[in-house]
Amino acid sequence: MQMLKRILNFYLNSSIHVGLSVVSLACITFLNYSISIDLNVLFFLFFSTITGYNFVKFYGIAKFHHRSLAAWLKYIQIFSFFCFLCLCFFAYQLQVKTLVYILGFAVVTFLYAIPFLPKHIFVDSKQNLRSISGLKIYLIALIWSGVTVILPLVEEDFILSTDVVLSAIQRFVFIIVLMLPFEIRDLRYDNLKLSTVPQKIGVKTTKIMGVLLLVVFFLIEFFKDDTTNAKFLELALVSLIIGGFVVGSKVYQGKYYSAFWVEAVPIYWLLICWLLV
Repeated sequence: MQMLKRILNFYLNSSIHVGLSVVSLACITFLNYSISIDLNVLFFLFFSTITGYNFVKFYGIAKFHHRSLAAWLKYIQIFSFFCFLCLCFFAYQLQVKTLVYILGFAVVTFLYAIPFLPKHIFVDSKQNLRSISGLKIYLIALIWSGVTVILPLVEEDFILSTDVVLSAIQRFVFIIVLMLPFEIRDLRYDNLKLSTVPQKIGVKTTKIMGVLLLVVFFLIEFFKDDTTNAKFLELALVSLIIGGFVVGSKVYQGKYYSAFWVEAVPIYWLLICWLLV
């Protein structure tokens, strides 16, 4: 049992779970637009997500405590290094225009963790985008919606129509709602000056906001030119699942509530999408 727990913790701490969630959202984009799934894109997203997330999460720890790193963190560093090599390999398989597009998100990810602006802009001494009041959740939503909707379609030379823009907005709203259980969980750890959603409006109002955003997420589908009844059913089921997680979120929640179950919502969405195709 202890071994299984260690494997699960490594799976979560090394961002493999997040990587699978990002890949799931990209797969949904391929399925929604009836495009053959491009494995090069999926593998690139998987390995870049792991590399990027681990860089953001552990940069500060590795920088200041390199010689005294815990064994589990050293393993994650080694794992992340090999993921970076795989990232480079699959990036080489992509079109140049896709790489140019990716570069923008890579820069944002880098600045998200690295100090680069004057101290007076920040809420603490970290001096990175992550520390700017209220910005984190929107940055993550922007990056996720971009790399899971626009990037796969750009690589496949798909015309970026109004429906694609609406899908990106829809995905942006979805990611914001997906982040709310994490924001509620981190309420007891976050600096008060970060101005996260629960800090600004409270837990109860955050949950109400999440439900209202899910209504927006669902209603956006009505404005698309190309949609089906199956798509409405798919979005309704996904909205019910994530809505249940948001309403059930607590400040003192179980260790795996957000980190495993909520993070897996994109995987549930992909399964529903496959079943309804």
